[in-house]
Amino acid sequence: MNEHLLTNPGGGGNNTSVTMELVKCFHDDDAFKYRAYTFTYLLLFPVAFLCNIGALAVFFMQSTRRSSASCVVMMNLALSDGSFSLTLPLRLAYYFRGGVWEFPDWLCRLCVYGFYVNLYTSILFLTLLSVLRWLAVARPLGHRAQATPTRALLVCVGVWLFVGVSSAPFLSNGVTNRAGFPRCFEPSNPSSWGRVLILNYVALALGFLLPFLTIISCYSSLVRRLTARSGLHGSGRRRNRHRSVHLVAMVTATFLLCFLPYHVIRSLHLHAVCGGWNCDVTVALQRAVVVTLCLAASNSVVNPLLYYYSTRTFRDNMRDAHSSLLSSRGGSFKSGLALIRRRNTN
Repeated sequence: MNEHLLTNPGGGGNNTSVTMELVKCFHDDDAFKYRAYTFTYLLLFPVAFLCNIGALAVFFMQSTRRSSASCVVMMNLALSDGSFSLTLPLRLAYYFRGGVWEFPDWLCRLCVYGFYVNLYTSILFLTLLSVLRWLAVARPLGHRAQATPTRALLVCVGVWLFVGVSSAPFLSNGVTNRAGFPRCFEPSNPSSWGRVLILNYVALALGFLLPFLTIISCYSSLVRRLTARSGLHGSGRRRNRHRSVHLVAMVTATFLLCFLPYHVIRSLHLHAVCGGWNCDVTVALQRAVVVTLCLAASNSVVNPLLYYYSTRTFRDNMRDAHSSLLSSRGGSFKSGLALIRRRNTN
């Protein structure tokens, strides 16, 4: 169910020969995995870290952030992605060393845990954003009273707690020894693949399929309402509706590109391992999991684009923040901040 299950499979105690054959096949292909992860994380780390930390800074500079439930959710999403980016240097060091872990055991556990917390908090926060946009279009008069920032914050806290507790089993797998070297992201007990397959389907149903169906429902409803009200007057309302459709469309694209391939291929790979499929097929699926896991990790750099292109206030504050940074060279940083505050209160 997780990335460290890609390297040391076992089919259980009933078929030791199949297990040992799969272990050999997997480890013969370690070089592909190390190269793919190294290349991906080298690209992701600077972009994910700078974009998400910058997004958090812009959100905090918005004086109206407490009056927007969507902004509260986006701040939590940026916090999740920014936290995940901080684990990437450790992963890079591990893969640069050819799969040798030279850090404490608790850091290995934290890296594994952090990936899944980021993955499923991102999915649920994106789903929550889509629901909020649907409410804004479906109930334009009453949605602010229903979707208050306080309620949004409570839901976000619930998401953190739910995903954090559900992902706790990943903390049980730390550093293990293989071929005389300390390894991370590898299972310590190769006999638990049947249980992992069950956990995979629980995560697939609650962590992906249910949110994805919710987003599709929101998107379908928004398109129908936009089409039905296309003749209504008021350019401001039309712009709001178009922004709502753009946001849900971008969220849907994120699910299709980043999350869907990983969950499908991961499930097939687990079936191949548990079912003792042909070695060549299993290794091919492992490579596919490596590629789709890289796509899933890339959601940490895709989400800042969502903030920028779907939120006019975010774009305005980015421009004002840039102006304030430039003006600070001349000693007028405070006037730049005042410009941001004036824009937010208008």
